[in-house]
Amino acid sequence: MDPLGARSQFVDIQTLPTWPQQLEEDGEATSLEQGDGQDVPSPFPFRPDINSKIILFKGDVALLNCTSIVNTSSESLNDKNPVSDSIHQLAGPELRDELLKLKGCRTGEAKLTKGFGLAARFIIHTVGPKFKTKYRTAAESSLYSCYRNIMQLVVEQSMASVGLCVVTTSKRGYPLEDSTHMALRTVRRFLEKHGNSIEAVVFAASDTEEPVYKKLLPLYFPRSEEEERAFRPLIPADIGNSEGEPIVPERQIRISEKPGVLEDASEEENLESDLGQVGTHAFARMEGDVDKQRKQILQGQMSEATVQKQHQRNYSRWLCRARAEDLSDIAALKALYQTGVDMCGRTAMVVVGRNIPVTLLDLEKALLYFIHVMDHITAKEYVMVYFHTLTAEHNHLDSEFLKNLHDIVDYKFKKNLKAFYFVHPNFRSKVSTWFFTTFSVSGMKEKVHYLDSLQQLFTCIRPEQIDIPPFVLEYDARNV
Repeated sequence: MDPLGARSQFVDIQTLPTWPQQLEEDGEATSLEQGDGQDVPSPFPFRPDINSKIILFKGDVALLNCTSIVNTSSESLNDKNPVSDSIHQLAGPELRDELLKLKGCRTGEAKLTKGFGLAARFIIHTVGPKFKTKYRTAAESSLYSCYRNIMQLVVEQSMASVGLCVVTTSKRGYPLEDSTHMALRTVRRFLEKHGNSIEAVVFAASDTEEPVYKKLLPLYFPRSEEEERAFRPLIPADIGNSEGEPIVPERQIRISEKPGVLEDASEEENLESDLGQVGTHAFARMEGDVDKQRKQILQGQMSEATVQKQHQRNYSRWLCRARAEDLSDIAALKALYQTGVDMCGRTAMVVVGRNIPVTLLDLEKALLYFIHVMDHITAKEYVMVYFHTLTAEHNHLDSEFLKNLHDIVDYKFKKNLKAFYFVHPNFRSKVSTWFFTTFSVSGMKEKVHYLDSLQQLFTCIRPEQIDIPPFVLEYDARNV
């Protein structure tokens, strides 16, 4: 009630029934009998402590009285959709002014503002991916990032509760059931590992969305052991890794049962193992005498195929570590990210030099992050765009690090890189790059293209296909 005695339009989440409290309404679901899989343990077992935090709310997320709510928008943060329109209407014009200061938000990111006129103290803004079947893997990864980054902000800002809308709006074309699977499994995995400080997660759904949530919630948040057994066979085969992050099949690691012994191709077919089962014990890391192997190479005693196989094993170990380690601190730098495609339809990756704090950076983790992000990109032809704009001395990566990276990465990285666009170079950087590509790495020199302005870049990549940092745009407008 407000001071005048009128009923408030906002909904206090403490008055809403939790997911377990809705069990009686959905009691018929637990009576399902499945012929197979009843004795197989569920990857999402019955957890009363987690279930008590979950609320399914049919209504407008903007009306929730909780610590924060989620707004789904476009990269310019001015999208027109029912969720965003309702939030803006209740929050007031101050929200629009605050969003202008954020200067946009990339797909998969999450940014925070005050709630202003809302009952919620904060609004978490995120941008869901556009869905195309051809780029399904990229869309899944971006959607996972949306929910993961939202939950990460909730924990980092010590928020007790969060109201989640459906991030993927209908006009972005993401199938509702697929996106709901992603939302539920990501939240479930996050609560398992980092959810101690979170008191409530509210899934706010419309009339159309609510039946889908009711259908899928028991898969990820079973409210009893009976419900867990009943819905176990309905859980998709693809449930991601231990964080809920999508796994691309081509990126699974092959390890040898007997390290140090070269197997034939038929044996390797049986050695596929998901990253989650690769150990960190001595056998998983073991390799032969490196000095002896190098001596054999120099003496011509090891064939080219054997050398390439050895290199692939070394790269696989790096990739294994990259997928197992927490690299969120490196990702937060926004120094490496995927954007659109160039004029030839090749994926474009962006590197922002100014965002690389070399003196403070763990270079080994940076190398792992590069491998983690680039591994699936390099399976096909791609281009790199490096913004040297306003890059200072403390942002320059050492040539030894770059040489080490070049030596470690898989052959496909080098073969499928078709162009390296060096934007806003200065004389010193051109000289350094010339020496590096001439004397340190082979086959790279002819791929480097120096571009003094964005206009030159736009002859290779259309403006709408590349996400350019605001400071680069400002610099180019002032100096070109």
